[in-house]
Amino acid sequence: MSEKTALTPATHTTPPAKFSHGVKKGNVLQVAGQVGFLPAVAGQPPTPAGPTLREQTLQTFANVQAILEEGGATWDDVMMMRVYLTDVDHFAEMNEIYNAYFEEQDLTAPPAARTTVYVGLPKGLLIEIDALAVLS
Repeated sequence: MSEKTALTPATHTTPPAKFSHGVKKGNVLQVAGQVGFLPAVAGQPPTPAGPTLREQTLQTFANVQAILEEGGATWDDVMMMRVYLTDVDHFAEMNEIYNAYFEEQDLTAPPAARTTVYVGLPKGLLIEIDALAVLS
Protein backbone atom coordinates (compact mmCIF):
# COMPACT_ATOMS: atom_id res chain seq x y z
CA MET A 1 0.00 0.00 0.00
CA SER A 2 1.46 3.38 -0.97
CA GLU A 3 1.77 6.33 1.36
CA LYS A 4 -0.14 9.57 1.04
CA THR A 5 2.20 12.49 0.31
CA ALA A 6 1.37 16.18 0.71
CA LEU A 7 2.57 18.46 -2.10
CA THR A 8 3.49 22.12 -1.68
CA PRO A 9 5.57 23.58 -4.53
CA ALA A 10 8.11 26.31 -3.69
CA THR A 11 5.88 28.77 -5.58
CA HIS A 12 3.07 28.30 -3.05
CA THR A 13 2.60 29.60 0.47
CA THR A 14 1.98 27.23 3.34
CA PRO A 15 -1.79 26.60 3.41
CA PRO A 16 -3.63 28.82 5.92
CA ALA A 17 -5.43 25.83 7.45
CA LYS A 18 -4.84 22.09 7.91
CA PHE A 19 -4.92 21.07 4.23
CA SER A 20 -2.47 20.41 1.40
CA HIS A 21 -2.21 22.12 -1.98
CA GLY A 22 -2.02 18.64 -3.44
CA VAL A 23 -1.98 15.05 -2.25
CA LYS A 24 -0.59 12.02 -4.05
CA LYS A 25 -1.27 8.41 -3.15
CA GLY A 26 -0.14 5.71 -5.51
CA ASN A 27 -0.90 6.91 -9.01
CA VAL A 28 -3.66 9.33 -7.94
CA LEU A 29 -2.95 13.03 -7.45
CA GLN A 30 -5.61 15.45 -6.18
CA VAL A 31 -4.89 19.15 -6.62
CA ALA A 32 -6.79 21.25 -4.08
CA GLY A 33 -8.65 24.34 -5.24
CA GLN A 34 -6.14 26.86 -6.56
CA VAL A 35 -6.65 30.56 -7.15
CA GLY A 36 -4.73 33.20 -9.09
CA PHE A 37 -2.15 34.12 -6.47
CA LEU A 38 1.28 35.11 -7.79
CA PRO A 39 4.23 32.96 -6.67
CA ALA A 40 4.87 33.25 -2.95
CA VAL A 41 7.25 35.86 -1.55
CA ALA A 42 8.51 35.11 1.96
CA GLY A 43 7.05 37.43 4.58
CA GLN A 44 4.40 38.86 2.25
CA PRO A 45 0.71 37.95 2.06
CA PRO A 46 -0.57 36.22 -1.08
CA THR A 47 -1.19 38.64 -3.96
CA PRO A 48 -3.71 38.08 -6.79
CA ALA A 49 -2.21 38.06 -10.30
CA GLY A 50 -4.38 40.99 -11.31
CA PRO A 51 -7.88 42.27 -11.34
CA THR A 52 -8.90 40.62 -14.63
CA LEU A 53 -10.33 37.16 -15.15
CA ARG A 54 -7.66 36.46 -17.81
CA GLU A 55 -4.76 37.28 -15.46
CA GLN A 56 -6.20 35.27 -12.61
CA THR A 57 -7.16 32.29 -14.78
CA LEU A 58 -3.72 32.00 -16.38
CA GLN A 59 -2.05 32.26 -12.96
CA THR A 60 -4.45 29.67 -11.57
CA PHE A 61 -3.49 27.29 -14.39
CA ALA A 62 0.20 27.92 -13.55
CA ASN A 63 -0.51 27.15 -9.88
CA VAL A 64 -2.32 23.91 -10.72
CA GLN A 65 0.49 22.94 -13.09
CA ALA A 66 3.12 23.54 -10.37
CA ILE A 67 1.37 21.01 -8.14
CA LEU A 68 0.95 18.53 -10.97
CA GLU A 69 4.68 18.77 -11.70
CA GLU A 70 5.56 18.48 -8.00
CA GLY A 71 3.66 15.16 -8.03
CA GLY A 72 5.20 13.93 -11.28
CA ALA A 73 2.11 14.59 -13.40
CA THR A 74 1.30 16.62 -16.51
CA TRP A 75 -1.90 18.12 -17.90
CA ASP A 76 -2.30 14.91 -19.91
CA ASP A 77 -2.70 13.01 -16.63
CA VAL A 78 -5.64 15.19 -15.54
CA MET A 79 -8.91 13.28 -15.64
CA MET A 80 -11.22 15.91 -14.13
CA MET A 81 -11.12 19.66 -13.54
CA ARG A 82 -13.60 21.71 -11.60
CA VAL A 83 -13.78 25.46 -12.22
CA TYR A 84 -15.50 27.82 -9.80
CA LEU A 85 -16.38 31.34 -10.92
CA THR A 86 -17.68 34.17 -8.76
CA ASP A 87 -19.73 35.73 -11.58
CA VAL A 88 -21.94 33.96 -14.12
CA ASP A 89 -21.11 36.74 -16.60
CA HIS A 90 -17.50 35.43 -16.71
CA PHE A 91 -18.54 32.04 -18.09
CA ALA A 92 -18.02 32.78 -21.81
CA GLU A 93 -14.70 34.59 -21.25
CA MET A 94 -13.41 31.77 -19.05
CA ASN A 95 -14.31 29.23 -21.76
CA GLU A 96 -12.32 31.26 -24.33
CA ILE A 97 -9.28 31.43 -22.02
CA TYR A 98 -9.63 27.73 -21.12
CA ASN A 99 -9.92 26.62 -24.75
CA ALA A 100 -6.93 28.72 -25.89
CA TYR A 101 -4.78 27.52 -22.96
CA PHE A 102 -5.46 23.84 -23.53
CA GLU A 103 -5.11 24.20 -27.30
CA GLU A 104 -1.47 25.19 -26.58
CA GLN A 105 -0.99 22.16 -24.29
CA ASP A 106 -1.56 19.74 -27.19
CA LEU A 107 -3.34 17.20 -24.98
CA THR A 108 -3.97 13.63 -26.04
CA ALA A 109 -7.54 14.08 -24.79
CA PRO A 110 -8.98 16.98 -22.79
CA PRO A 111 -10.04 16.24 -19.21
CA ALA A 112 -13.63 16.08 -18.13
CA ALA A 113 -14.58 19.43 -16.64
CA ARG A 114 -17.40 21.31 -15.02
CA THR A 115 -17.93 24.93 -14.06
CA THR A 116 -19.91 26.20 -11.09
CA VAL A 117 -20.73 29.75 -10.07
CA TYR A 118 -19.67 30.14 -6.47
CA VAL A 119 -19.55 33.39 -4.51
CA GLY A 120 -17.50 32.23 -1.51
CA LEU A 121 -13.99 33.16 -2.70
CA PRO A 122 -12.03 35.83 -0.83
CA LYS A 123 -12.60 39.41 -2.01
CA GLY A 124 -10.95 40.17 -5.34
CA LEU A 125 -10.59 36.55 -6.44
CA LEU A 126 -12.62 35.59 -9.51
CA ILE A 127 -11.79 31.92 -10.16
CA GLU A 128 -10.73 28.70 -8.42
CA ILE A 129 -9.74 25.43 -10.10
CA ASP A 130 -9.08 21.96 -8.72
CA ALA A 131 -7.94 18.88 -10.62
CA LEU A 132 -7.73 15.12 -10.28
CA ALA A 133 -4.87 13.37 -12.08
CA VAL A 134 -4.10 9.69 -12.54
CA LEU A 135 -0.50 8.89 -13.44
CA SER A 136 0.26 5.94 -15.70
